[in-house]
Amino acid sequence: MDTAALDTSVGVPTAERHRYRIAGGQPLIGSVEVSGAKNSVTKLLVATLLTDEPCTLSRVPRIAEVDVVLGMLAELGAQVEWLGDHEVRIATPRISDPSLSEAYSGVNRIPILMMGPLLHRVGEAVVPLPGGCRIGKRPVDFHLAGLRAMGAEIVEHLRSVQVKTLGLRGAHVALPFPSVGATENLLLAAVRAKGTTVISNAAVEPEVIDLILFLQQMGALVDVEVDRTIVVQGVDRLHGADHTAIPDRIEVASFAAAAVATNGRVDVRGARQEHAATFLNHLRRLGGEFKVTDDGITFYRNRPLTATHVQTDVHPGYMTDWQQPLVVLLTQAQGVSVVHETIYEDRFGYTRQLNEMGANIALSTSCLGGKGCRFAARDFEHSAVVSGPTPLTGGDLEIPDLRAGFAYVMAALVANGTSTISGTRFLERGYEDPVGKLRSIGALIEILPPAVPTQSAAAAR
Repeated sequence: MDTAALDTSVGVPTAERHRYRIAGGQPLIGSVEVSGAKNSVTKLLVATLLTDEPCTLSRVPRIAEVDVVLGMLAELGAQVEWLGDHEVRIATPRISDPSLSEAYSGVNRIPILMMGPLLHRVGEAVVPLPGGCRIGKRPVDFHLAGLRAMGAEIVEHLRSVQVKTLGLRGAHVALPFPSVGATENLLLAAVRAKGTTVISNAAVEPEVIDLILFLQQMGALVDVEVDRTIVVQGVDRLHGADHTAIPDRIEVASFAAAAVATNGRVDVRGARQEHAATFLNHLRRLGGEFKVTDDGITFYRNRPLTATHVQTDVHPGYMTDWQQPLVVLLTQAQGVSVVHETIYEDRFGYTRQLNEMGANIALSTSCLGGKGCRFAARDFEHSAVVSGPTPLTGGDLEIPDLRAGFAYVMAALVANGTSTISGTRFLERGYEDPVGKLRSIGALIEILPPAVPTQSAAAAR
């Protein structure tokens, strides 16, 4: 299954809806409103399953990913009502079926997070695996090991995992890596488990803290210690709550990088400095600048761009999802930059198309950051050497994944000439109204119908 090509209203595959055509060379100037954080909102939606009472979430982005998760909840028995453009009410008085359709296998990683809430509500669950692959290929084993320690019985199948329990109990779980998803999964399981759960080496990203704050409003008892330790004292039940999601720090960085790359000036309303401090430091080092205002943060260029070295890391380090727009920005910087990716082993595949546009990006299997990482000597091309500045020329681009999507939009905005971008469904999974927001700050962007496949391409399918 195409992992992003879903008709989000019913959860079935659909064809590409449209393409973008972008004329480059135009500075971005104006103001945009940051949407709610996709990586927080989707987890908050799952958390509503922990209670049979209604919950209301605000600052919910109208994106494909949210619609998919709402479809999952509805399949389980949730009642969903939109109260406004960005406010949704979810109530799940009863779980109608604890088995989530395998049609969601490979769509995203949300189903695996539903195990804890479903175990608490009905004692069993069957959920599809992310990517539709066996456990070892992605670190879902952290999730399952933690749930086993809490008393869950787990049977792994090719495309799904079956869990059941007579009751989860507290446990001490030490994560081998501070995985955001595993931390969130354990939180969702621990808040109603019997006894105390201690999560060591936990992720402490703003999105994790946002989930904790929502759970606390629902009646959970969660303490975050200073050494990446989270202590959860289980409670018998949780109640409904109202919560406003945090703004999307990835979208903030995306528009910030685009403003600096095009030598423009963009006010990102709703941006929060404390969520982007590490990004702001790196932006300033390479020649970008920012001003914190009452409404958000304004981004612009302070001087000619110069090379810098960046290493992605867990929070509070440089976020892996900030890496892609930064690489495009570095193609316009004077000198040789190095970007060392330590979170995902295969995150630079998108650079091939940037090189076809004129960028000079070389990939390396060596650890070229300030320290070694878990990918050392494993033959993963996880370091990128970016030489610049290089003029980019417009071209035909195919978006391979969500975060590469905005990088390609940025490259098209910087390039000489016109670019056509397909695979836009990936971008629209995580960015609310990207075309409207870009147009509002001066981007010359059009929506085109999907390309008509040639006879040979249709036959190949």
